[in-house]
Amino acid sequence: MLIARLVFGLLLLAGVLCFAMYIGTSQVVWRQRGLIILKWTILAALGFFAVLILERLALAL
Repeated sequence: MLIARLVFGLLLLAGVLCFAMYIGTSQVVWRQRGLIILKWTILAALGFFAVLILERLALAL
């Protein structure tokens, strides 16, 4: 649980830093990197919540 939160938090931080670099430098590469990191952050969150839901379903059965 702690590792999942750490990964999620670090991905969010990396995405924010990439978007800040895009604003600061106006280089499109930073926006593209930020969007890729944001995509992986959303996928990590979906996977995390899917595991939580499956754990609750296993306990209910």
